[in-house]
Amino acid sequence: MLRIGLFETGKVPDSLRARHGDYPAMFRAMFARAAPEAQFVVVRTCEGEQPADLRDADGWVITGSRHGVYDDLSWIAPFRDTLRRCRDAGVPLAGICFGHQIMAEAFGGRADKAPQGWGLGLQHYRYVARPGWMGAVGEGFDALAIHQDQVSAQPPGTTLLAASAHCPIAALAYGDPERPEALSVQAHPEFTPAFLDDLMVERRGKALPADLVDAARESLSRPVAGADWAGWIADLFRARQRG
Repeated sequence: MLRIGLFETGKVPDSLRARHGDYPAMFRAMFARAAPEAQFVVVRTCEGEQPADLRDADGWVITGSRHGVYDDLSWIAPFRDTLRRCRDAGVPLAGICFGHQIMAEAFGGRADKAPQGWGLGLQHYRYVARPGWMGAVGEGFDALAIHQDQVSAQPPGTTLLAASAHCPIAALAYGDPERPEALSVQAHPEFTPAFLDDLMVERRGKALPADLVDAARESLSRPVAGADWAGWIADLFRARQRG
């Protein structure tokens, strides 16, 4: 049995939850084929919850969030400490979007608002490194994105896995790249195109510029790389489970 922990750092808007589920439901669906045996432990980090024991899970996934790592919220600083305790205890991590950014901040890097603006819709990322655990992959992957912040300084002891013109630090491996102790990616492998489309429409003309939304919606027809990331994260957690 694989125990996957979820640090829930954001919430799906109420108006979209009935159709698409919450973030834990999205991750359960993402891992359904790569880890059908998995059981999930959910910690509502954005509500101030802390895990009873970090070893209640074989590894922890950090979800996306509408918040920034620099926001003055009472749970963010303690959560950075929790991530450091995971590292010290040898418990692997996988960060998604906000998770990618706060991992960088916790481990000596930096995340900021990107001067190039929003990354929105289906984005193409090229592989900068392809360790053996990736298997036979091509030159890059397509994945769904919605972010105004991104990692601006790579943490020490990390390997850059993927980049794009818009997002130069798009995916990282922590520690030995052939046997990493943590992974993170700016994109959202757990999202479906239908959810991102509805989310962009809801925020169009409010948080998101209307012209960017309209262009991004046209990009959503191509396949996305969620299955690859689900497999890599599950394998990372299994490797640490075996010691």
